[in-house]
Amino acid sequence: MKKIKKELQFLILIFIALTQIFPLYWLITFSLKTNNEIFGDNVLGLPETWRWVNYTTALNDGGILLYFMNSVIYSGLTVLVVGILTAMAAYAIARMHWKNKALVFSIFTIGIMIPIQATLLPLFQMMDWMGLKGGYLGLLVPYIAFGIPMSIMILTGFYKAIPREMEEAAYIDGCGIFRSFVTIILPIMRPALATASIFTFLGTWNELIFANTLIDSSAYRTLPVGIMSFAGQYTTDWGLIGAGMVIATLPTILIYFLLSNQVQQSLMAGAVKG
Repeated sequence: MKKIKKELQFLILIFIALTQIFPLYWLITFSLKTNNEIFGDNVLGLPETWRWVNYTTALNDGGILLYFMNSVIYSGLTVLVVGILTAMAAYAIARMHWKNKALVFSIFTIGIMIPIQATLLPLFQMMDWMGLKGGYLGLLVPYIAFGIPMSIMILTGFYKAIPREMEEAAYIDGCGIFRSFVTIILPIMRPALATASIFTFLGTWNELIFANTLIDSSAYRTLPVGIMSFAGQYTTDWGLIGAGMVIATLPTILIYFLLSNQVQQSLMAGAVKG
């Protein structure tokens, strides 16, 4: 009976794995086909002719390389700034005693509940009035602002799970607040920081609405906007769009493999005991 149960569980896991892998398989084969194959009978099968030219066209003629580098700049700077700001802010909220810290935390919580669509028009007017619309800062400022609330929520919960005795022992040994934060707390928080960074990165890398609204010049376009520009008014090369989507997917897969161990450790962070 136990053997049958294990085999059944194994089959279920295989089925779940295949359902997760299938969209990636479909996207890769989609990117190597012509429009006739995509909309014909060979929707799910392998390409009859492997059109690697879709990738070279996307990189050379479609400007994907420029859009890719722009997305790297936006995402990298957003993750860096949000990580630094929220690591300190969440520490102050979770570990220090000061007036109105509950109110400040509530304000950050409200920030998660506000849909970005509701802020689009006032944000557009504000960026235009400040002269930031159309450049790197015109996107970096909103990305950082909208990345902070979620990161604060994640990090605050993890900070509260760390025993206070660790800091008290450091204070007795002569450590100040800043040194204790840098040398003791931050190393413990690496899994949580990795988790928050992944959410921030994905939210920035895949964002389309702000990038399509606040950027006018193709020199500052992000990858999602650049891929969207491949769609023509009358005809669209869907294989070319698929190639762009594969290129856009690669960094997210790479980030997952690099930080997956840290994320798994963050799931067990609540089990830390003093």
